[in-house]
Amino acid sequence: MKRIPLETLADKEKYPDYQGQYQHILELLSSGQIRPVKASGKNGKTPSLYREYWLVEGKKAEDEKALEDELTYGMVPGISIDYYRSHMESYRRERKWVLQLNDYLKTGREKLSCPESINERSFEIWGREKFLAKEQGKRVLSHCGLDLEFLNLYPTAEPLAYYSHTRETPQNLLILENKDTFFSMRRHLLEGGEKILGVKIGTLIYGGGKRIIRSFQDFSLCIEPYMRDAGNKIYYFGDLDYEGIGIYEGLAEAFAGSWEIFPFLPAYTAMLRKAFQVKTLPDTKEQQNRNLRGIFWKCFPSKTVEEMEHILASGQYIPQEVLTIHDL
Repeated sequence: MKRIPLETLADKEKYPDYQGQYQHILELLSSGQIRPVKASGKNGKTPSLYREYWLVEGKKAEDEKALEDELTYGMVPGISIDYYRSHMESYRRERKWVLQLNDYLKTGREKLSCPESINERSFEIWGREKFLAKEQGKRVLSHCGLDLEFLNLYPTAEPLAYYSHTRETPQNLLILENKDTFFSMRRHLLEGGEKILGVKIGTLIYGGGKRIIRSFQDFSLCIEPYMRDAGNKIYYFGDLDYEGIGIYEGLAEAFAGSWEIFPFLPAYTAMLRKAFQVKTLPDTKEQQNRNLRGIFWKCFPSKTVEEMEHILASGQYIPQEVLTIHDL
């Protein structure tokens, strides 16, 4: 056996940080390619390693051949072995997960015909519900020449939070960007208000900013039957800034074929009117996407559009919280 110093085995060029070097040495030890020279002593780091090791001659070649045979003859059709054949160290690290995927495709491939959530499928294959979403799952799939679509997943989103003031149909449903406005309008209705800014509203939906676009994908599946009534009208009200307008335009475009969504004009008009009474409006937040598509502006009279555009062009915006429960 050949005696080799830790510095040579650590491969600092490939593993620049110590934790990576440590894991690399552990893999060599577990595969039987090296043995520690205990008389050399520890290196004094945490976690510690011996300063020298015996290289078990012939073991690496034998081990490599066994792994290559496993890849060549043991993998089911569909798993590509090209990456691992040229990156055997990666295969050593990921072998456990590749074999779990391989076993699943051998014995449970028919389950892929039924869509599942990402965490459900992850647990089904690897026994770890977060393996695909937050751990090494996507990298292992990529190394196997597969993608998430292969696993037949359906997206999950935060369930819609809403308040049903009435279940009569047809009715008006109002989506609100921010939580404070949702609670103020709900309180207004609970205290006996029949209308919001002159319009009778049957249901309030809390949008929670940009996430409403994803949450709304399951609108037809997760809501009560009355909310799907063909005679209903759906309105949106958010901040008068680039992001708030962008959320509306994204929502309107994404569901143009199934639901028509309108800006809640009375609220935007009221917030604009009240903003003129405010001495100083807040500055527009940095890094907002200013590429609006014009869908929002088409819903307003030209004079109102000019007033709104002037505020945005001056680098300011109007938060929807400018309206309080007393304005409703």
